[in-house]
Amino acid sequence: MGRILVGASSWADRSLIASGWYPREHNTTAGRLGYYAERFPLVGVDTTAYAIPAVETVEAWAARTPSHFLFDVTAFNLLTGHRVRPDAIPADLRPDTTDRVRHRDLDKGAMRELWRRFHESLDPLVDAGKLGAVLLRFPEWLARGDAARDRVLATARECRPHRVAVELRHPSWYEGGHALETLRLLQADDVGYVCVDESFEPGPVVVATAEPGLVRLTRAHTDAGLARWARHLDALAKEVDTLHVLVDSPGGRAPLDAGRLTDLLSRGRRVPAQASAPVPVR
Repeated sequence: MGRILVGASSWADRSLIASGWYPREHNTTAGRLGYYAERFPLVGVDTTAYAIPAVETVEAWAARTPSHFLFDVTAFNLLTGHRVRPDAIPADLRPDTTDRVRHRDLDKGAMRELWRRFHESLDPLVDAGKLGAVLLRFPEWLARGDAARDRVLATARECRPHRVAVELRHPSWYEGGHALETLRLLQADDVGYVCVDESFEPGPVVVATAEPGLVRLTRAHTDAGLARWARHLDALAKEVDTLHVLVDSPGGRAPLDAGRLTDLLSRGRRVPAQASAPVPVR
């Protein structure tokens, strides 16, 4: 039975701060991270999708969290094919434009340097043993096809030697018999698949293709809904050594729902086992 680590997708989201979950005395980013890390073993970092953080910032994250704590870090959006604002790119690499910047707007040298700086920003977490996985969230418009498959795998390889997990959001990756094909593609390259609760019909594919397994819960769930997910997670944990669960509930509820889910999982896993088994990839 693998370990299940549950956390929120962010500790500094505006809606979370506005929700009142943090005590008033924890009114700085550092203070909030320390308070959060006393209660959860894992957190997602989404701010890295919008800009590569300074090394000093990441050093502070590592310094203010316990030795066992892990960060799952989302890659900078430009690296996964999204358009970004020019000011999101370091000034010395920024093209001369006021329009949103695409991958192809930068030459190969600039892209290599962006990857180098992204890796450099992760070094403090790596050195502290606190980097969980790098999350690659590809654009919704990236449809399945030979070029797209090559892009996904090439981007994942750029993240090595770190553990990497991929989120594919275009329905073509899962339509018909393509779900199994997609999962086998990732598994063959030791790339993780991110299971998301808002996935396509007939429902989310609850499976892992590499270590750690990774699930993102983005919807508002009732107690009954969280109980169902607890059963899914319990079943999936039998397939992996470690399972990361990032809760991204709307309205600043992520830590509350993460706590409720943790309670469900820690009750000796006494929830009736009615979940369907994970989809086999073999």
